[in-house]
Amino acid sequence: MAGQSGMVAEDGVFGDHAVVADGLKESPKVGFQFIPGSAGVGETSESRLRAGLGIVGDRYFGKIAHRDSAITLIASESLPTGVDLVQTRRNVLLRGVAVDDFVGRVLTIDSGFGPVELAVRRAANPCAWLDAVVAPGTRAALRGKGGVRCSPLSDGRLRVGPVRVSVA
Repeated sequence: MAGQSGMVAEDGVFGDHAVVADGLKESPKVGFQFIPGSAGVGETSESRLRAGLGIVGDRYFGKIAHRDSAITLIASESLPTGVDLVQTRRNVLLRGVAVDDFVGRVLTIDSGFGPVELAVRRAANPCAWLDAVVAPGTRAALRGKGGVRCSPLSDGRLRVGPVRVSVA
């Protein structure tokens, strides 16, 4: 994707502020992005999450209106070709995990620092902004698979690398 600075993973570029995990083929993989409260974009190889608050440094961190949707997840299999996390306005990219099926459940992700629990609250419906920023038809392409909005139930850290994922 020319013109975008982003973390380059083994299988492509996933956008600014992205931490894209490269793991074993049979293991779920995860990628992260956060958008800082201040202007500018950058990359991170690791993100800290705080229970009930979100991703440390994210523009929505600790905002009361966003506590039940502080973190957004999307399955990489749902992304249209050439679309990345920044364009979808999602924080977390999971490969091999059908996140849209987990509304009302708890997703636990462990990237080696210990488990981080996320309460999957609701669907993250795609908005019309996608048609303007990505391409006409992107919103329709993501309907029903636009990811989920979550609230962190535990503090923790997530980093680039293989992860373990479980659902309760």
